[in-house]
Amino acid sequence: MEYVKLGNTGLDVSRICLGCMGFGDAEGWMHKWVLDEEHSRPVIKRALELGINFFDTANVYSKGVSEEIVGRALNDYANRDEIVIATKVHGRMQEGPNGSGLSRKAIMSEMDKSLKRLGTDYVDLYQIHRWDYNTPIEETMEALHDVVKAGKARYIGASAMYAWQFQKALHVAEKNGWTRFVSMQNHLNLIYREEEREMLPLCKEEKIGVIPYSPLAGGRLTRDSQHKTHRSETDQIAKQKYDATADADQLIVEQVAAIAEKRGVSRVQIALAWLLQKEPVTAPIVGATKISHLEDAAAALSITLTPEEIASLEEPYVPHKIVGHQ
Repeated sequence: MEYVKLGNTGLDVSRICLGCMGFGDAEGWMHKWVLDEEHSRPVIKRALELGINFFDTANVYSKGVSEEIVGRALNDYANRDEIVIATKVHGRMQEGPNGSGLSRKAIMSEMDKSLKRLGTDYVDLYQIHRWDYNTPIEETMEALHDVVKAGKARYIGASAMYAWQFQKALHVAEKNGWTRFVSMQNHLNLIYREEEREMLPLCKEEKIGVIPYSPLAGGRLTRDSQHKTHRSETDQIAKQKYDATADADQLIVEQVAAIAEKRGVSRVQIALAWLLQKEPVTAPIVGATKISHLEDAAAALSITLTPEEIASLEEPYVPHKIVGHQ
């Protein structure tokens, strides 16, 4: 495993991050393909064996069950000082007023609940899951600053927003002497590259770590379109992201397959190798639900694509509708 600093910090993270949305409660949440605790734990254990020290979850994943599963497994299998736990806040956790968002009340309440579920005194990276249009960004940034000063989070990050919003948050923090975001968790893969227009250049200029989610486009970059899985048939969010451009994207999927076949490796490795070579990407968040997914992801670190291969993967791309921002 390779390790790299997260943005402009001294924090060492593995170049592969394990995304933990796939661990939780299939009955109690919108995703019916998630693994229960019994089947999640071997995946988490194997990630640690491969040298992965970076784990990303969120309070909203299975309404807290993901955090509980991840917390128990990491407490059983890992040294807390060697691992990096990231979680997120914004999504609706309860009905009624103040049940979601990025108000001071919500952040303070959800931070404590996440720590309890994770079974830890602090998280390494606390991220705002989306932009909150109903709360002043000054209120959000000051609350996050206070969370850090209270020792409940080591660093803060953001996810899925427009570049102007992210720049505004960075400016507000700097102007007031508050804790600054160190990372951006955005939507980026070979068939969705809209972040290259503004967000990636901004992150590079500001020395922000980039930890993309959906690096394999919900598995679409890893298999032929006619090959169906339980996730591909039930993941409605992935359908919303990619169904509309499936025909155009197919040309890129075919290029991934051709390069993988020529090199004698998996398509996963080619798709991730492209992302790992994209500046300023720090660590793709791989949502593995099988041990083989993790092993494939780790193997991608040994692949360096040629400029010609990168060009062949990128050339068929067509502009896509923005997906992920609210």
